[in-house]
Amino acid sequence: MSIKVVSVNISEKKGTIKVPVPRIELNSSGVEGDAHSGNWHRQVSLLGLESFRKFEVQAKRPLNYGEFAENITTEGIVLYETHPFDRFMIGDVLLEVTQIGKKCHGDSCAIYREVGNCVMPKEGIFCRVLRPGVVEAGNVIEYLPRIFKVKVITLSDRASAGAYEDRSGPRVVQLMDDFFASTGWIAEVERVVIPDEADMLRLHLNDTGSADIVITTGGTGIGPRDITVDVVKPMLDKEIPGIMELIRVKYGAEKPNALISRGVAGVMGNALVYTLPGSVKAVEEYLAEITKTIRHSIFMLNGLDLH
Repeated sequence: MSIKVVSVNISEKKGTIKVPVPRIELNSSGVEGDAHSGNWHRQVSLLGLESFRKFEVQAKRPLNYGEFAENITTEGIVLYETHPFDRFMIGDVLLEVTQIGKKCHGDSCAIYREVGNCVMPKEGIFCRVLRPGVVEAGNVIEYLPRIFKVKVITLSDRASAGAYEDRSGPRVVQLMDDFFASTGWIAEVERVVIPDEADMLRLHLNDTGSADIVITTGGTGIGPRDITVDVVKPMLDKEIPGIMELIRVKYGAEKPNALISRGVAGVMGNALVYTLPGSVKAVEEYLAEITKTIRHSIFMLNGLDLH
């Protein structure tokens, strides 16, 4: 079944049901003339016909499009199984998912006052407008899941020469695969092994393209060939010192040698960058802390500071 728009709906006041209209005009603030438009992340609300039909049983009556205050009623996709930063293309319009569900407004919601419940807080989704245009009933929707790109760079003279097998890079890949699987996001992970050469590292960092996350392993110590931090740190647009400070204190309290690591974290362009030591155990310890912050960091980098 194709995904399509079955109704477009507007309300002039918050807390009221929306009314189906022939078409809606979307601009940089959301739906023109709608009470929920504005400079925020919940500009456009969507609810699936699949959720509609389930709730009709509870309401014990047919429901009209717009009664859950959704701007766009859809058919053919389980909307609440999508993820933030997924996108929908409807003709010329491009929407980006920013939130799944919301806090229930209780008595300030018309359908809640009638039925004592509402499906929107659990199964509705919210988007922001990336490209404006007109949407009307019958339009086909193209679903574009967000694919995050991760680049893993191992720095090791010996591993790059084939003297021994790189184990830290593959472990990073495995842990990042596990992290993204736990979020529902899709990720593509690229891995390279290079010698401890500053110019080569700069080349790879400048060639990250559309990478969302860059993770290096190796070269964070104080040895004569440990150049990773010296190359990465000046290239960061913003440093995130707290992550590495926590890791050094946490593990350095028991293993003082961990305090010698000079690893840094930060933002380079639109990418999160983390420099890890070269041992598998250190990779596991560092990523155990780093992955706790990645989701929120991605939200912030994409202008969604959702506290």
